[in-house]
Amino acid sequence: MSYRAVWVALGAALLAACSRQTDRPAVQRIAILRFENLGEDPSVDWMGRAFPEIIAGELAGTPDFYAMPSARLHSLDGALGPRPVAAPGISGERSLAMAAGANRIGYGEYWVRNGKLEARLTVEDPAIHKALSSIAVSGAAGDIVAVASALAQHISGRIAPYGTRNPQVVKAYAGVIESADPAAADTLQQAISAEPDFGPAYRELAQVKLRQQDRPGALAVLNQALARGGSIGAVERARTEFDAATIRGDPGARERALIALTHADPADPIVWRDLGLTYMSRHQYAQAAAALQHALRIEPDDADSLNQLGYAAAYAGNLEEGVQALRHYQQLQPESANALDSLGDVNLVTGRLREAEGYYLAAGKKSPEFFAGVDFLKAAMARLMSGDTAGADDAARQYFAARTAAHDPLVEFRQAEWQWISGRRKAAYQQMEKLAASPQRDVAAHATAEMVLWGLMMGNREAAAALAEKSLAMATPASALTATVARFLAQPAASAAEWAARAERLAPNPAQATIRNTALAYALLLARQYQAATPVLEQLYGEGQSAGEGVSVMLAWTYLETGRTAEAAALLRFNPIPPTAGLGPFTSFYFPRFYYLRGAAAERLGKSAEARDNYALFQKLSGPDPLLWGEEQKAR
Repeated sequence: MSYRAVWVALGAALLAACSRQTDRPAVQRIAILRFENLGEDPSVDWMGRAFPEIIAGELAGTPDFYAMPSARLHSLDGALGPRPVAAPGISGERSLAMAAGANRIGYGEYWVRNGKLEARLTVEDPAIHKALSSIAVSGAAGDIVAVASALAQHISGRIAPYGTRNPQVVKAYAGVIESADPAAADTLQQAISAEPDFGPAYRELAQVKLRQQDRPGALAVLNQALARGGSIGAVERARTEFDAATIRGDPGARERALIALTHADPADPIVWRDLGLTYMSRHQYAQAAAALQHALRIEPDDADSLNQLGYAAAYAGNLEEGVQALRHYQQLQPESANALDSLGDVNLVTGRLREAEGYYLAAGKKSPEFFAGVDFLKAAMARLMSGDTAGADDAARQYFAARTAAHDPLVEFRQAEWQWISGRRKAAYQQMEKLAASPQRDVAAHATAEMVLWGLMMGNREAAAALAEKSLAMATPASALTATVARFLAQPAASAAEWAARAERLAPNPAQATIRNTALAYALLLARQYQAATPVLEQLYGEGQSAGEGVSVMLAWTYLETGRTAEAAALLRFNPIPPTAGLGPFTSFYFPRFYYLRGAAAERLGKSAEARDNYALFQKLSGPDPLLWGEEQKAR
């Protein structure tokens, strides 16, 4: 293999400008766009995709360069519109690179002439629309890897060798990326046979099999790659381990693969962000904040990472850092209500209720359609948590007005739910009884299912069971899940083992594990079988946000009932964030009970004043009605 590299100077002024730059980013996020074939031979068009794939592949693992994969660029096709896959990148992919946050763009041309492959790469700073450097190289017509490698060396002197030097393997891989070829699996399998250590072909073949709904086949391909050991390269091995863990649904292996990727490819912000979200799901907030800070060092203006850092920092005990991140997010997207909503959330969880209410109201006024006006409800909840029921009602009325304007048929149903959690339980139940007789089937089904749950909470299982059958009989697709769970919970009292068996029959599919465990947890709590409920809730808590609302509060409940007071207190230190979908049928499982549990934990820890305040707030929010759930009587 021989090739000749020729540097093309852009002039002394350009080089001087390059050397004077003082705002060079800590990590250059470079998007290598599809090259353009300027030659007369269309048989080498495939090289247009191969050049950026090779260059990006060789830059992977470089600590001061993040070469954006073409898959990341084209993931934005849905938002910006699809591009012809074979179009020159400078016209077809430039806007994608800008939207993906590239602060460097590489574009190039190539041609085959007189047995030589010649190529030119230009690197541009898109912020100033100025070329920073350019290089032209040439080599043997059949040696694209050597020519592309010479271009990669122009960007960084710390590149890693590409996974193959076989041009036919590269051609097959590049062709599959840009085509909907039904024979893609065969093509990739042939490439693997020719070059068993070429990791990208395995991962692409696994994706093909996943699109064909062949998960076992995809996993087998990835395991075949992993059997090659370190010969596929550290970055490729870590990526393959991550893909395999994702297919298996193995969160521990997925986390280990992410950690390995942060070492193998430390400049990839997506890896750091995914690791941060993984830590968030495990409630390891300090680690989550650190990982998200790494992501933001690479992409300082990534709105998603800023938003997640806001929550991670607040939960880790650094509210000001969280607020600062969210204010940056707000500056980036001033028209969005989400930053204001998030500022409300982090203030709410840390007990700054007035501040939370203000942010929620600002979000609701900025965008009343944001999650169907839920920020007005969140503002009402923030005021309710302060004990001001009248003030909370004012904010709640804004929520109901927004829902009425949106033609929500369940507005009266939502009003009854609000009455229940704000201390007017008799009035709420009476209103729900009227709605259960509504001629609107969807309204009646929702109301009847909710009455089942309220009846169970009040200890009237027999009446609840009769209502449960009625609810299921009239259920619509929108109310079917709630009605089904309500009937499950209304079954006769049983042992923990029998409830577990019933839950298996309710949701036997492994994909329904979260529904199954959630229903089982509710059943065990209603039966006061706290010891049995604890591991079920611990599993749900470990699933993070996917587990649904109130899990941490209900887990704290079981901890208190089983003598684990300190652990319960730790779970109760943050106020619960109201669900984005609004109040739900299961909200009353944990609110306002949350304050009773806080009071009980404080009392056992010798904090009498804190216990007294929480008991008083609970008593106010549970109302004067004698519709109390078991141990709640103690708080009175």
